[in-house]
Amino acid sequence: MKKILALVMAMVLVLGLVACGETGAAGSNEEGLSAQTLKVGAIYINSKNDTAGYTFAHHSGITAAMKELGMDTEKQLFIVDEVPEKKDDVLAAVDTLVGNGVNIIFGISFGYIDAMEEAAAEYPNVIFSHGTGYKSNETNFNNYFGRAYQARYLAGIAAGLKSLELGNNNVGYVAAHTTDYAETASGINGFALGVQAANPNAKIYVKNLNNWADEVNEKAYAEELINSYNCGVISQHCDSAQPQIAAQTAGVFGCGYNSDMTPDAPKAHLTAAIWNWNVYYRTAMEAAIKAGTADKFVATMGTSAYYGGLKEGFVDVSPLSENCAENTDKAIKAVKELIISGEWDVFTGVKLEIAADGTVTQKDAALESNGFQHKDGDFKVPMENVEVVAAGGASVEDGVITGTMNYLVAGVEEV
Repeated sequence: MKKILALVMAMVLVLGLVACGETGAAGSNEEGLSAQTLKVGAIYINSKNDTAGYTFAHHSGITAAMKELGMDTEKQLFIVDEVPEKKDDVLAAVDTLVGNGVNIIFGISFGYIDAMEEAAAEYPNVIFSHGTGYKSNETNFNNYFGRAYQARYLAGIAAGLKSLELGNNNVGYVAAHTTDYAETASGINGFALGVQAANPNAKIYVKNLNNWADEVNEKAYAEELINSYNCGVISQHCDSAQPQIAAQTAGVFGCGYNSDMTPDAPKAHLTAAIWNWNVYYRTAMEAAIKAGTADKFVATMGTSAYYGGLKEGFVDVSPLSENCAENTDKAIKAVKELIISGEWDVFTGVKLEIAADGTVTQKDAALESNGFQHKDGDFKVPMENVEVVAAGGASVEDGVITGTMNYLVAGVEEV
């Protein structure tokens, strides 16, 4: 009954706008929407008022994209936040947004995937765009993610050079998950390779939260990595700045995630792997406006799966803080140029060596000791002496990076 009522409300709104000659509701105008009439819905896992972390980064991206398009975020953005990854909760959030007459709904958390798929079928006149997932259809449902591993590699360089400066080869990593998801495995691996490029003797210790957001344990696990494993640098794949705050309290250093966490831990933070979500959100909103109707959205996007990286400006690292080791900026800039030009990428068969002076050298050797596997399958950790691709050969396929990378490279230990 609730869904029927929401649908009726949405239909009434559509008819009202059409009668007034406006183009605000999905499917109401075959000639297309406009930036002044598009209504955006968003479902957040944490609070829209967060000042750092995952939801903060998405909310900042959505509002920035809307402002770039001349949209009114007060009148054209509808948010349901603090929505857990339970299908009924997500569907209820969708019903609320549809009742507000939105044209497009962004669901930012991986666990929303099944509910978004179901809702897209139930509401064909609304566009559903799901972050970090893999499901889609050919009309009104797509997914979006990016090459976060590229940004993590750059953050790894900062961590590796700092570990050399400290004379401490132990680096900690608070992970939402490890090999359960390719997203988290590829992020850990990308970071570890960046660390090892600068400090070949580095060891990366990983603590698994088994949860995308858990502020209490994010702090506790960082403290354990510092106190029990003598980690001098703490990185993370989790939502809050708690690992960086813990690093500062302990007098060590860290690399954050999602947003610049230097304001949260100014004496500890080096840099963070960040998302410029506005790059995607603007692309999606423009596609929605151009499509005019939800059933043309995927075709207008040109793909059901958006996967941008450094080249598109979708991922990056935050401004380096004064806590970074000397020549960190030089090294990161050099590696960024290699990636953006297409000359090299993180999961190619060629390693990089980064000297203390920031010089970057490509080694003519395959990543045979790092446990990369070019083909699908289940593998144990670590996979020693497995040649993945020949030196200078093609990169590990995107399908592996996003779907089947269920292993960790040598030098990484889950504790």
